[in-house]
Amino acid sequence: MSRLTELLRQARKVDKQLGDDLEKEFAALMKRRTFGLVFEQHQPEAVELPGRAVRRGDKVRVLPPRGEVKQGDQRLWRVERIERVDGGRIAHLLELDAEKPQTQAVITDDLVVVAEFNDRIYPGLVETGRVERGGDKPFHTVINAENFHALEMLTYTHRGKVDAIYIGQVPCSGVTAFSSRLGF
Repeated sequence: MSRLTELLRQARKVDKQLGDDLEKEFAALMKRRTFGLVFEQHQPEAVELPGRAVRRGDKVRVLPPRGEVKQGDQRLWRVERIERVDGGRIAHLLELDAEKPQTQAVITDDLVVVAEFNDRIYPGLVETGRVERGGDKPFHTVINAENFHALEMLTYTHRGKVDAIYIGQVPCSGVTAFSSRLGF
C-alpha cells in the first residue's frame, strides 16, 4: 500500500489531474469485494481479420515489416481512401482515438483489417476439407475462429439448426475440459 501511495504522490507531481484520477480508481478497487465468478474490466478486444481485403472505411493496423517477429504498431487507423498506383493499391489512413490524429499512406498488402468487440462483421465460411464416414448421416463441422465472432456468425447462418457447440480451450493452457452451450 505504501508503495502505491508513493507512486500516486509522484504521479500527482507530474500531473495533478492524473494523480487524482488514479487515486479515485485505486479507492474504488480497495472498496470492492468479489464473490463467485469475477469478470474484470479490460481493454477492448480487437480481432485481426487477415484474410479480408482492405476497403474504404475499414479499421486497420499496419503490419510490421516482413520477416520481423516483434509485435507491430498496435494503433488503429481508418482507411479514408484507396488509390491505385503502378498496379498496386495505396491506402490513405487516419489515426483513430488520437487527440491529434496522424495520417499516412501505406500499401494495402502491409495492412490487416481489425474488428473491435462491438463492430459488426459478416464473416463467411470457407470449406478447407471434409471427412464423411456415415453416408447420409450428419457430420461434425470444425470452425477455426475467434469464439465470439464464430458464435455470432452461426446465429445468422444456422439459427435453430445447431445441436451443440463445444468451445476448446486455448492450446498449451493446461486446461483439458470443454465448455458446451446446448440448444443454440
